Amino acid sequence: MSGLDAAVEASSVGYPLLFGGVLLGSVVPVVPTGAVVGAAAAFATSSDELGLPTVLALATLAALLGDLVTFAVCRSGGPAAVRWVARGQHTERLEEVRRQFRQHGWQIIVAGRLLPAGRIPVLLAAGALSYPWRRLVPAQFVAALLWAVAYALLGVASGGIFDSPLIAVLLATVLVLVVGAVLNLVAARRRRAPDAEPDPEHCETR
Repeated sequence: MSGLDAAVEASSVGYPLLFGGVLLGSVVPVVPTGAVVGAAAAFATSSDELGLPTVLALATLAALLGDLVTFAVCRSGGPAAVRWVARGQHTERLEEVRRQFRQHGWQIIVAGRLLPAGRIPVLLAAGALSYPWRRLVPAQFVAALLWAVAYALLGVASGGIFDSPLIAVLLATVLVLVVGAVLNLVAARRRRAPDAEPDPEHCETR
């Protein structure tokens, strides 16, 4: 098989896997979408079989479409559909995000895409408040683009270190998962911090 044929074959498989993985993970969070983007970017950097601009474009489009589908369910779906999206979410957290959304709007949409475990609460708040589509789509596009660039940069760093596409992809996947785990841990500790602080009114003086 010639180099051109190999490149065509890799792109015909790699691009659909990238797009489908990110889209599926953005609707049903069973796929680590950041790892998918990072691995694709690492492969593109360490080989000529995928193009990095195409990886970024497909990742952005898939993330955007997945977010819009989720928002549509939150905005127009029935109670059962909304409960399905909100499964695993804490009521207090959702109320907090809803208050922030009323104050900041599109800024929360962008931040929710980038912060760990922030996307679903933000989309639920946007749907519950019937946020207009004409405002949501541009903000969600910016959010998806920044998200794709952030995870692609991790893959580019991995691809720049190793010439082997396989090693670069494995490193990018591990790196993205580790970074995501650390960010989730930090976010969880920050959310628990206010609850851990003692209430001065209930502290006994000695």
